[in-house]
Amino acid sequence: MLNRRNILQKRSNLLKQVRAFFYAHSVIEVDTPILSQSATPDVHLQSLSTKVQVPGLKEPQNYYLHTSPEYPMKRLLCEGSGDIFYLGKVFRDGDLSPRHQIEFSMLEWYRIGFSMQGLIDEVIELIQDIIEEPLRVEKLSYQQVFQKYAHIDDVFNATSQDYQACLSKNQIPEIVGVDSHDKDLWEQLVLTEVIEPQLGKNAITVMYHYPAKDAALAQICQDNPLIAERFEIFVNGMELANGYHELADADVYRSRFEESLLNRKQLDLPQLPLDKKLLNTLAEEPLPDCCGVALGFDRLFLLQQEFENIQQGITFGIDQA
Repeated sequence: MLNRRNILQKRSNLLKQVRAFFYAHSVIEVDTPILSQSATPDVHLQSLSTKVQVPGLKEPQNYYLHTSPEYPMKRLLCEGSGDIFYLGKVFRDGDLSPRHQIEFSMLEWYRIGFSMQGLIDEVIELIQDIIEEPLRVEKLSYQQVFQKYAHIDDVFNATSQDYQACLSKNQIPEIVGVDSHDKDLWEQLVLTEVIEPQLGKNAITVMYHYPAKDAALAQICQDNPLIAERFEIFVNGMELANGYHELADADVYRSRFEESLLNRKQLDLPQLPLDKKLLNTLAEEPLPDCCGVALGFDRLFLLQQEFENIQQGITFGIDQA
């Protein structure tokens, strides 16, 4: 019982510490809806849904539990909120491991007028502020990460055979069921199986300038159409944060959402209603130039307390709820 109390106290302290960090930087906390009539079309995210009996409507309505507060936060930014952060629960179906829970706590924030490098520096400042001993910082572009950790010199022109040879050389067990010509998937496998476990060893590793094909909702670099202003941060081989110089154009949002829906169809995944409220707001009140990042709070607590499993730092996991 004492150990439980001790962990609860430490988690409570971290919640206060994170909020104090943002209050000190004049970033205000916002509390956005967990339920939404729309869902993210991202093929990598699986939304949970529920039925809601709305008074006045005959049939129960379908609502989705948010996978992140991104869309309503961007609507607030369009409406003049200024710098904002969210610290609360999000839900992603199908993810359960020592570093994943279906329901988990996310810290997400947006900074108006920040460059991508400026936001990277702020994320590092927050992490260094929370851990006991400061870590060295390693900043590498996506291209440099592949050169250093996979010995693939030109990630933009590498072939699927190059990636398969890399996996074999690094003694990754044979992967079956993948089309031998699916370059993007083999590249992703090298990233997850060979590179990511090596990132952030006794360090904070920042990987930035992702390929444009993996831009998600990040801007494409003005001086290089091959790369996007997107970054991820790793510690001990664990992804801790994912951030963008945010896309602002409503038409580009719509085209990327529709492209994601097409990808979902090709993968035989459920089609989902797009967030028309976000698209309409973006068209009427453009998103101010800003950068945003999502950081796993439970992983941050794991890092601070040197846990091996995020379940050690939460009250009850999905199997105990």
